[in-house]
Amino acid sequence: MNLWRKNLVVCWIGMFATAIGMSQIAPVLPIYIKHLGINNVEFIEQLSGIAFGVTFIISAIFSPIWGKAADKYGRKPMLLRASLGMSIVIFSMGFVHNVYELIGLRLLQGVITGYSTACTTLIATQTDKKHAGWALGTLSTASVSGSLLGPMLGGYVEEILGTQWVFYITGGFMMIAFVTTLFFVKEDFTPSKEKTLTMKEVWANIPNSSLIITMFITSFILQLALYSIEPIVTVYVTQLSKNSAHVALISGATFSASGLASVLAAPRLGKLSDKIGSQKVMLIALIVAGAVFIPQAFVKSPWQLMALRFILGLATAGLNPSINAFVKRITPDFITGRVFGFNMSAQYLGVFCGSILGGQVASLMGIKYVFFVTSTLLLINALWVYKKVFKRFETKPIIKSKAV
Repeated sequence: MNLWRKNLVVCWIGMFATAIGMSQIAPVLPIYIKHLGINNVEFIEQLSGIAFGVTFIISAIFSPIWGKAADKYGRKPMLLRASLGMSIVIFSMGFVHNVYELIGLRLLQGVITGYSTACTTLIATQTDKKHAGWALGTLSTASVSGSLLGPMLGGYVEEILGTQWVFYITGGFMMIAFVTTLFFVKEDFTPSKEKTLTMKEVWANIPNSSLIITMFITSFILQLALYSIEPIVTVYVTQLSKNSAHVALISGATFSASGLASVLAAPRLGKLSDKIGSQKVMLIALIVAGAVFIPQAFVKSPWQLMALRFILGLATAGLNPSINAFVKRITPDFITGRVFGFNMSAQYLGVFCGSILGGQVASLMGIKYVFFVTSTLLLINALWVYKKVFKRFETKPIIKSKAV
């Protein structure tokens, strides 16, 4: 088995364990904050938003820093640093005495995060061009499938063992990622003897920086679109349901529909991007995703919403792998870590801004307008990708530049 195939298996397991652990936490944050002595409902909601969002904001700041370290010291050390660090920090959350200690640890979690970024960089740089799309598509299913199982597992653990055990078990999952990485990930990394490049020199080594910026914005818009809907899905399902007895179950299934579709479609769309070009898959996926959001505003039942969310998942499954494959294709290997770090920062900012946008639009204009706004952003992004990436890439090949 090729080295990149072996590492893909190990990184998939590590990212799956990480995603399960991380997605367990969000649903229980309000419950844990109440457990820590906060009883005012509005204050709980505010603190939950802060505790959730601070990790992503800090992660957006530190992702490029860890990406630079990955280029200098190797990707495996970054995997070990992130997995061990998060294991300790998240495990410690189970021992906090007040909500401010919890927020402090969530902030520290944002500082040391970066496991997924390092995995993506490792696989992207080790995989040959012929298989890059498939490998990155397969890797993306780890996060999605782990995120699907995490909330259900977190709710079960919280109910059976108590809220603190969610953090203990999450720390355990991160330790699994650390151990598998330590013993099974292999990297033949030779530190560069070149001086550390400045930011200006990094951009000078990218053949066309406007293409990379377009990818960053596309990553941001994608995450913003996905997370703008999450805060209002349960409310929307409640409005659509004639029987409120099973709203929680139906909402969970609606959440999971797009994720399940992404798991099924991502490797296939990744392989397709290897054949026809990642820019083509990216453009089509953006158009389909933007179009599918519109009818979601007019559904009459939760099942119609669920079906459209499944179609949305089929479309979005092609986006992250295509973006990563395209970034890998036009970025020199010696700065790949930094470029992927910036791309991950864009995703983290998209998660944070999307969570805020969805709630604000829903409260000011109504739930239906969340779908309209999200659709508009995706279709504008598709038009931009067509002009900036598709037309240029189809007519003029892009060659990776050499070090300055």
